[in-house]
Amino acid sequence: AAAATHTGAMPAPGSPIPPAPELPPHLPDEAAITRLVHAFYARARTDWLLGPVFEATVHDWPAHLDTLVRFWSSVLLRTARYRGNPMAAHRPLELGEAHFARWLALWDATAREVLTPEQARHVFQTAQRIGQSLRIGLEIDPLRRERRQALGPGCTHDPARGGGQST
Repeated sequence: AAAATHTGAMPAPGSPIPPAPELPPHLPDEAAITRLVHAFYARARTDWLLGPVFEATVHDWPAHLDTLVRFWSSVLLRTARYRGNPMAAHRPLELGEAHFARWLALWDATAREVLTPEQARHVFQTAQRIGQSLRIGLEIDPLRRERRQALGPGCTHDPARGGGQST
């Protein structure tokens, strides 16, 4: 079941979320999320590293920005407005650690310009967690890759013998 919004009401899929009367100070409202997403992607599109990835992949920027606003609204405000699969969307892009580091640096800088310091810190920390999950899922997390290479091919986890966790 989809999560309720901070007001307890379930929004209709794709419907706009009314502004929250009183959000905790670390949470940006819908308008601030929209400003952040639009400002960030205006920068990312012209970035020396990220720009070519976006320009080769995104063919309808208004629709893409709307999807990203819904994603961040779902993540930050628990509005359940996003119905996608970020892992599947990023898998074919041939991203590396440098892409994630650059994305986070631009996200942080933009958040600090657009949001309050407390909100910027919160959205940056949230983005770090999402980025870490994506790097692990896409198998580009450098520490996990090093650990797998050191262990060799195959899973070393053997629950029958009380073995350690798989990597």
